[in-house]
Amino acid sequence: MTVSVLVADDSKFARRQLLRTLPEGWDADVRHAKDGQEALDGFRERQPDLLFLDLTMPDVDGFQVLETLSQEFEHYNVIVISADVQPKAVERATELGALAFIKKPVDGEELTNVLGQHGFL
Repeated sequence: MTVSVLVADDSKFARRQLLRTLPEGWDADVRHAKDGQEALDGFRERQPDLLFLDLTMPDVDGFQVLETLSQEFEHYNVIVISADVQPKAVERATELGALAFIKKPVDGEELTNVLGQHGFL
């Protein structure tokens, strides 16, 4: 089964780096969003199975994306990928419904483990 994935990060480099760490052979249809507003628009349009979300983005940040998703959708799967690993950021993202929080740069083994834990592999 193909997993529809949306990757939201304002850094093109970070989006590419994440793609390189996805599990080999994982059947995923991956789309990109370069900011939080594109992430919301893309989520509303496609309702992907999984959203990889950066927290620090201009205009609409990752926390605002999570808040909006929690108001508009009953079900959404978000894995936060961020360099901001302060305990308060992790706690807030989790409270807003994030399944997991992965520190940048992404470790492929950790990502594979998280995907497996949440039934995406």
